[in-house]
Amino acid sequence: MEFGLTDRQIKLLESIIREYSESSEPVGSKTIVKKYSLKVSPATVRNEMAALLEDGFLEMMHTSSGRIPTSQAFRYFIEELMHEDDLPVLQEVAYKQRLWPHRFEFEKMLRQAVLSLADSTGYMSLALTDEGFITYAGAHSLLESSEFWDIEVMKSTLALMDKFDMLDKIFKDLTKSNDVNVIIGEELALPKLNHCSLVFAPFRTQKKSGYISMFGPSRMNYQLVVPAIRYSRNLIEELSGSW
Repeated sequence: MEFGLTDRQIKLLESIIREYSESSEPVGSKTIVKKYSLKVSPATVRNEMAALLEDGFLEMMHTSSGRIPTSQAFRYFIEELMHEDDLPVLQEVAYKQRLWPHRFEFEKMLRQAVLSLADSTGYMSLALTDEGFITYAGAHSLLESSEFWDIEVMKSTLALMDKFDMLDKIFKDLTKSNDVNVIIGEELALPKLNHCSLVFAPFRTQKKSGYISMFGPSRMNYQLVVPAIRYSRNLIEELSGSW
């Protein structure tokens, strides 16, 4: 995808994304200049933010003069700017220790996988198999993010978790890679969930196949979530190979 941003716009957009990801509040020009040392005036930042708004990278909230990143902005961040964090060795060991005792009971192993992901990342984790099994954990953690304080958003999220056919269709329709897929905001095409993201990877074993995923706000910590999903998928396939 061609984005066509100048170096200054790239630095500005990255700063806005980082600030919004931390605060969940619309970002203003004065905050950016003061906190991120861009060496330009607030007026210049406002002009560049206006250009980014026009190009679809920012949107304006009706109740604030600040701006927030769009799905297009987060897509740009993931594809062009993000550096994945290395999964700590202790975390890898903890995942494996939690799943190992259940390696011969696939559904119990998946349950431990989603519990491990939810506990370590602070987002909701979900897994499903092609046979219709669904398990999820960490739904309560969504309330740590202001996006889910809207009761309609939370209701839509929880209702989705109980609909195998819809989830299965979402995963199958949106799978673009056998590695980790990141679906942001409007890409989900689900009412009420325009500021949410789904990060998932397909898994395939000798007897079972399905998906392991994380669900949270579009400003989630992708640097952490993407490698965590990848490692969990690989671990599921590895341990299932002992059958």
